[in-house]
Amino acid sequence: MFQLDAKVALVTGAARGLGASIAIALAHAGAAAVVVNDLRETAESRETCAAIEAAGARALFYPADVRVEREVDAMFEAAVLHFGRIDILVSNAGVTRREDIFETTLEGWHEVLDTHLTGFFLCARAAMFRMREQRSGRIIVNSSVTAFRGAIRGFVHYTAAKAGQLGLVHTLARTAAPFHITVNAVAPGVIETEMLRTAHGEEGIRAVAQDIPLGLGSAQDVATSVVFLASDEAKHITGATLDVNGGFYFR
Repeated sequence: MFQLDAKVALVTGAARGLGASIAIALAHAGAAAVVVNDLRETAESRETCAAIEAAGARALFYPADVRVEREVDAMFEAAVLHFGRIDILVSNAGVTRREDIFETTLEGWHEVLDTHLTGFFLCARAAMFRMREQRSGRIIVNSSVTAFRGAIRGFVHYTAAKAGQLGLVHTLARTAAPFHITVNAVAPGVIETEMLRTAHGEEGIRAVAQDIPLGLGSAQDVATSVVFLASDEAKHITGATLDVNGGFYFR
């Protein structure tokens, strides 16, 4: 079950962390090729590509800033040139800052909103043009539990962007359905990643973990949820958000 045989995937923000875990999981699920995107090639991005190839898939690293239209368009053109098609888009690229509304500058607001929300829009648009021709495709965005419950403290721009992603998911799902394209989101809770440690610190993570019935989640928990939404078994699911939060928030 949940096999992605012969599918071509593109994962943004995939050099490390959640994005890398998702890209590798797609390869293990049988994807034929995975495009790994991040701002620049690094030792971590090379390790991710090597892990994808070790799982039996082809890998292509493509550096692009998802906030920049021409870079996004060039990335999708390169992906199709190399692999012939795009079947799965996972919009994962993101940044965060532990700032409340009193600390947030307009520049910081735009950086976070443009990365999470505008980046998702640009990548989804580029993917949908190609998926419409194929009359098939899967678009999945990595949102957050904060889209529903707000952030614990601060993160005003991050929370707004994550909520905006879900509004876009609902609208795109209706637009995409006639072309057999599904558009969904995953909403992770508190997941053990480098971004989490940077944002909250070890003490903050321990405090938050006490409120999670199943404890902290792992990157693999999120990755397997993405694989499900990308699979044929999820072909009748669209406009949905899959909560991966260990009971941190019920809705």
